[in-house]
Amino acid sequence: QSRIVESGGDTVHPGGSLRLSCTPSGFAFNYYGIGWFRQAPGKEREGISCISKTGEFISYADSVKGRFTVSRDNAKNTVYLQMNSLRPEDTAVYYCATIIRGVNPPYCDQNVDFWGQGTQVTVSP
Repeated sequence: QSRIVESGGDTVHPGGSLRLSCTPSGFAFNYYGIGWFRQAPGKEREGISCISKTGEFISYADSVKGRFTVSRDNAKNTVYLQMNSLRPEDTAVYYCATIIRGVNPPYCDQNVDFWGQGTQVTVSP
């Protein structure tokens, strides 16, 4: 059965860094753009970054621009989200998702195909 697994979530202090990984099971990522999303308690899910299947097109939400970097290694079938200068407001469950084929950033948010199960990121003093 196909699924997506996120990893790398943890608890860090403000100003810290984490790298999240997103890896599929049962299928290859190289045909898909991948979006990163997050949902904080009591808030709606927010799209924060997206990368096209080749990595040619990338987008970021204003809330993470300059602090987060998305990348992918199709040979390893993995997409990464490097998160630097973390803030308490970055605390959320982080999800990655495949994007409907043919859709590129910045049009990912409304074109999700398949979700991962999420990984918790907590930024706390």
